Formats: sequence, C-alpha cells, structure tokens
Amino acid sequence: MRITPLRMAAGGIALIAGFGMVASSIAANGTDLRGGRSGSLRDLVIRQSEQLARESASTAALRSAVSALAAKIGGVDLTDARREERSLIPVAGMSAVHGPGVSVTLNDAPRSAGLDDVDPDALVIHQQDVQAVVNALWRGGAEAVMVMDQRLVATSAVKCVGNTLLLQGRVYSPPFRIAAIGNTDHLLHALDIDPGTQLIRDLARVYGLGYDVASTPSITMPAYSGALTSPNAQTL
Repeated sequence: MRITPLRMAAGGIALIAGFGMVASSIAANGTDLRGGRSGSLRDLVIRQSEQLARESASTAALRSAVSALAAKIGGVDLTDARREERSLIPVAGMSAVHGPGVSVTLNDAPRSAGLDDVDPDALVIHQQDVQAVVNALWRGGAEAVMVMDQRLVATSAVKCVGNTLLLQGRVYSPPFRIAAIGNTDHLLHALDIDPGTQLIRDLARVYGLGYDVASTPSITMPAYSGALTSPNAQTL
C-alpha cells in the first residue's frame, strides 16, 4: 500500500488527539471534569488512572506508527505542494499585488447636461455597466481586478441600488473606479471590442456619461479581506 501525505496527516491528527486526552486526564487531578458523576473519590481516581493508562498506551502506539511510516517513506516532501500554494495565493486574491494595467472610471452624466427630455435612467451608471467593464477586463486576461478599494474574487458580486454600488457589504457612490493588472495592450483591446463597453462609450458620447480609460504603469491592489463562503457548493 502506498503511504500518502494524507495518511501521514491522519496519523498526526490522531496522535494530537491522543495527547489532548492525556492532558485532559492530567488536568483533572483526580476530579470529574464534567460533573454529575456518582461514586467516591477513590473510584474517580481509579477510573481516571485507568483512562490515563489506556491513553498513554494509545499515544505510545501512535508514536511508533508515525515513526515507522516516516522511516518507511523517508519523510514527506512538501516542497512542490508549498510552491503550488504560493503560486495560487495571488490568483485567488489572498495577497496584495502590484503591476502594470488599466484603470476605468465610470460616472453619471453631469446635471448641467441640459437633457430634460431624456429618460433619467440613461444619465446614470448602472450595475450592468460596471459588470460589463469587469467582465471585459477578465476576458482580456486580467490577473487581478479591483472595484473602488476592494479586490474581486470568485465569490464577489457587483450590485447597484439606485445609482449607488453595493460591493461586499459596502456602499459606494459614483464615480466608480475599476482597475485591472495585466497585459495593458490586451486589456485595452478587450475594452474596445466588448459590446457592453461599446454601449457605454456610445452613451458617453450622446448623453455625457463618464467613461475614462487609462493605462497605468503600476497599480497596487490589497489582498481580499472578506469572507470566502460557498453556501451551495459542497466537496465530494
């Protein structure tokens, strides 16, 4: 049978559990930790001593098993696993990053535009506008994306309430700033060809919405600080 790191970890966990039970017995000092048991102090001491002896024997056996497994496989080399973990941390948004990229600023049309006969909804930035820019940047190969001061991850959801942006529990008012780190040429091209951003550009030209795109030599983004929850997904 091949000894895997998972089996080694299971053995280590069992060993730690054994130590915990031994420590619990010692900490009791001959008394009942849970309370409510009947019997004399002598009976309690005998039971605790017997339990301590059993756990001590189990701990010794686990120690021997772990030592034997380690000797048999020559130890577990976690170098590759740790290297892969370090490479995935920035992609998952769990560490601060910096690099060249593109910034996009979206803003409502100025009130002085003098377009009284135009539907007011056409003069404000909507949820789909922010999403269109974010999606275009991801498709353009963005390595990291930030909206306002918050890093986006796989569970991030961009929502708008009226003309305010609701992102990961915080509310923001326009102008909305979106930044992406990646190949600048690819990101700009993705913004140029995306149908959603093309519509924003048309609205900006006709109604005066703010749509400003700029390449930036260095963008700094913080690590994602929110909770990572998956209420529906379960491991197999």
